[in-house]
Amino acid sequence: MKRLHFERHLKANGCILLRQGSNHSIWENPTNDNLSAVPRHKELDNRLCKNICKQLGIQAP
Repeated sequence: MKRLHFERHLKANGCILLRQGSNHSIWENPTNDNLSAVPRHKELDNRLCKNICKQLGIQAP
């Protein structure tokens, strides 16, 4: 999955971007205060996207 599509999915589910590093972006779900790191690659593995959504407590794309 493209990172930009995944980030749109995170925003649509209420997650916010806390900060960006050179290798990872940190996203937070403010409803349950869960954090997760999203790699800054152009392509993300679908299993990785599912795990990030599970960590944030939202539905997988």
